Amino acid sequence: MMEALDDLELGRRLTALTRDLILIRSTDARPEERARCFEFVRIQLEGLEGVELREYEQEGYGSMVVLPKGVEVPEVLFCGHLDVVEHPKTVVYTSEVRDGRIYGPGAGDMKGALAIMLELFRQEHERRPGASLGLAITSDEECGGENGVKYLVEEEGLRCGRAIIPDGGSLTDLTVEEKGILHLRLWTRGQAAHAARPWLGKNALSLIMQRIRRLEDYFSGLEKVRGEGDRWYATCAVTMARTANETVNRIPASAQAVLDVRFVPPETVETMMVKIQEILGEEVEVELIVSAEPTHLAADPVFKEVTEAVIGKEVREVRACGGSDGRFFRDVGIPVNLSRPLVGDLHSEKEWIDVESMVAYYRVCERYLEEKLKG
Repeated sequence: MMEALDDLELGRRLTALTRDLILIRSTDARPEERARCFEFVRIQLEGLEGVELREYEQEGYGSMVVLPKGVEVPEVLFCGHLDVVEHPKTVVYTSEVRDGRIYGPGAGDMKGALAIMLELFRQEHERRPGASLGLAITSDEECGGENGVKYLVEEEGLRCGRAIIPDGGSLTDLTVEEKGILHLRLWTRGQAAHAARPWLGKNALSLIMQRIRRLEDYFSGLEKVRGEGDRWYATCAVTMARTANETVNRIPASAQAVLDVRFVPPETVETMMVKIQEILGEEVEVELIVSAEPTHLAADPVFKEVTEAVIGKEVREVRACGGSDGRFFRDVGIPVNLSRPLVGDLHSEKEWIDVESMVAYYRVCERYLEEKLKG
């Protein structure tokens, strides 16, 4: 039987593990770094008796599932991702500890949470061999999760009693609802001409900008009607726009843009697609990249009770503007507990995670496992 770690030693371990993970630039554009991160994870789990490690690959994206031997459907499954967003400056892929926080790309989303899951998974199986606890790690969450959790659930039949995904909410904010998601690519075509004689052409870029403005006006109207509050209304953000133009004085013959749309019930993917196409008009082609319906996560009341007991504060049930891999588990009826330590400045160069809250979240999950895996 292993001796339990005190909070000070646990904080040191989690800090060291998180910082090592941050140094690996496991972005979508760097498959070799994602593979290196999986190798690092594999090393953390080597020598752990009574578990079976399985590795998968789909469309160039790796996944790893670790299950107790002889258990195909664990009572509880930790689930996380090791991919992080790309930063143009490679020098930012370092970490530092300052004022009780770990700073670095991916610290909060979700290298710190991954460190917690790895440490707790190892500790749990060393203390209680054969515990009905599994671990799934993917590498494509930041670009939709289609080749990670979705693939594991739909093609490999991954199942569990309940999933714990520390990729949303906060320490005392338990996410119970997530907005639907549409990632869309827009295309327009026009007629090239010299920019000094614009009347001879049809500017595709101007056209797509005009139509996007219509769309933005529609979504801005929703905000005015619903007000700020928890911002539980549909939103639209333009994230990319470009033409093939490389000449300053040429009117572009084609243009494209990418939109990130989030929406709430009673709207569905189908109704939102119809509405967006109507607003944009026939001259704009719409290609669906990623879609997800609004998701009810069905969090376990026991998880909320345990969190309140460990933290000593009331836990709120919140609705989230973002999405997570939890939707793929919910598609097959698996409840999801979605909260995490205190994090900030996500997807920025100054991203951080609070060490004390990492220890607290570890203790929450540790107590929850005691409650759920008593037998």
